[in-house]
Amino acid sequence: MNRVLFVPGAVLGAGVLLISGMREQFSVAPRSPMATITPAMGGLKGADVPIAKEERDIAGMSDFVMRSFGPDSSPKFTLYVGYYDKQVQGKSIHSPKNCLPGAGWEIIETKRIPLPGGTAGQTINHVILANKGFRALVVYWYQGRGRVEASEYKVKWNLLRDAAIYGRTEEALVRLVVPLGGFRSPADAAKKVADADAVVNALASRLSADVTERMPAAPGSSE
Repeated sequence: MNRVLFVPGAVLGAGVLLISGMREQFSVAPRSPMATITPAMGGLKGADVPIAKEERDIAGMSDFVMRSFGPDSSPKFTLYVGYYDKQVQGKSIHSPKNCLPGAGWEIIETKRIPLPGGTAGQTINHVILANKGFRALVVYWYQGRGRVEASEYKVKWNLLRDAAIYGRTEEALVRLVVPLGGFRSPADAAKKVADADAVVNALASRLSADVTERMPAAPGSSE
């Protein structure tokens, strides 16, 4: 396994360790639960997916929503938003680049793309995964304290800065997964990825706005 994949998670973890020695961190609740995010997207009604308490305890989020859209046996896409009211050692966002390989998925391609419909400078991670002949497109980003960011390094810097200045580290991990199935040929692969990108393009901006509505106002904001 490429050790580079584990660097983002290590960076985030180191940042959380530094935060613990800075100053008291405030727990900041969302304005409304993430479960209130619009349940219908892309012309489909979502079905909430439970997460076992043991998994929630490991992940450490204080609030979340996970939904599947489409038939149970073959969803068109799934949504996850995990919210952390504060981040300290043992309770912080885990980078998907760490978690996904551990779950048996191999990262085939990863890049950053602009958030569809977002403002200048807002980027998200675009990852193609493989597992036993099946493929999936995953897009994810970090959102909180007035920012939408893809880079784990920038997230860490902002986390340290805001922890030191404001005593606030609340943040959400936002993730969309679009199953691609198997690829019969390069042309088939290109079409499936393009179709999945169309799904992401239609959903990401709306989802980011929905999360913003539920996040606390940014530090220093007049809201």
